[in-house]
Amino acid sequence: MLCGLAGCAAPLPKLAPPVPAQWRHAVTADPAPPTDLHGWWHAFADPDLDALVDRALAHNLDVAQAVERLRAVRSLHKRAHARYLPELHARTHDSIDPDASASYLVAGFDASWELGLFGRAEGTRRESQGALDAGVADLQAARVSLVAEVVREWIGLRTAQQQEQLLQQISQQRRQAWELQQTRQRLLLAAPGAVDQAQAAWARAEAALAAPRQAADASAQRLAVLLGQNHPDPAWLQAGTPPELGAWRLDGTPAELLRTRPEIARAEADVLRSAGDLALAHAELFPNIGLGASMVWATDINNNRRFSTTPNAINSLGPVIDIPLFDWGMRLAAKHARDHELKASVLAYRQAVLQGVAEVETALGGLEQQRRREQQETLAWQALQRADQAVQVRNKLQLDSPLDRTESWIAAEQAALELADARAAHSLAYVALFKALGGAPRPAPETAQAATAPDAADGAPH
Repeated sequence: MLCGLAGCAAPLPKLAPPVPAQWRHAVTADPAPPTDLHGWWHAFADPDLDALVDRALAHNLDVAQAVERLRAVRSLHKRAHARYLPELHARTHDSIDPDASASYLVAGFDASWELGLFGRAEGTRRESQGALDAGVADLQAARVSLVAEVVREWIGLRTAQQQEQLLQQISQQRRQAWELQQTRQRLLLAAPGAVDQAQAAWARAEAALAAPRQAADASAQRLAVLLGQNHPDPAWLQAGTPPELGAWRLDGTPAELLRTRPEIARAEADVLRSAGDLALAHAELFPNIGLGASMVWATDINNNRRFSTTPNAINSLGPVIDIPLFDWGMRLAAKHARDHELKASVLAYRQAVLQGVAEVETALGGLEQQRRREQQETLAWQALQRADQAVQVRNKLQLDSPLDRTESWIAAEQAALELADARAAHSLAYVALFKALGGAPRPAPETAQAATAPDAADGAPH
């Protein structure tokens, strides 16, 4: 009977995650092998980016904070069961008779053992396990967000540097066009208005350089923060080629989000912790039963005799029962409140699943649209390149003016600028997809050992 009372806790709620069977936005077939969720950024084939991710995971301060919080929770989790183990206390104190005629020294041992009946032990276990699982999920969420942010900032930095180079070339051509118009004006072949328009175009090209320079500086500074340092590396500020997305393939179903997305794992841990709170509140409606023992020894300090003529030791052993009486209504209200909180946590879990599915679907749709945009921008750039080559030939044959050649070259460079922006948007859409999927490196062995799965026999979700 006592064993039955010890495990008397309501079963965990059955979680029915609302996940579809397949993704609504079909992923285009690709001959590439399935992309590893724990190393998805390797699809860019950029050694500098790989090194940045490794450095960030080792030195990022947000991840370090999450690790320390997990260690704190783990240290408490390892001793959560100690509440229901026998305890032994030693104590001493002095006591004075009311008539102030004697003074006593009292010393002894007290032993107690709370049995954890009526679901108290199980509620404590659930509460502790939920806190531990939440800590593991928070750490993984920090790692997922960190990897995605590092890749985003690196793409943004290199793309801004590329755009600055293209804009500098366009500005040079705009200046040459302005100078050509000035020459034409001196030869009475161009009106003053054409010269002013050419000068305005050059001024706008110069002004456009501010945006990529500011973006590159901001990305480099954010990268430094992500890597836990107070200044960017000088190598980052040297212009480089943006990482290009290689072949990849998503080989997974929506159900896998339940294992990979940390927000869902966090919501599941909250359900387990709420179930523990409910079990403890339910147990408070019943007596708290335990065993107690004590051995007390006392001596009269004022007694001048060498040996006492009366017994000075008392031993006791028996049950300890704490029964709620006049506050039972408050305890019942607390139990009802915990029951509603558990229901709310189950709804929050379902919401987290729906949110995860929606983010992935949105990312899949956006990725496909950005892929098509990049294809069309590539076609436009190639067409303008061919047109510029034709103008160049005509210019050599003196069938077109140098100004026509300049305008043709600028049009091709503008197309290259749009193509660079499209490629960056495509890469960022890829980053958004794997962030929504919960992609991050596998946890370190120390972190992996921190998470112990809930007891499947209790119906705990996995």
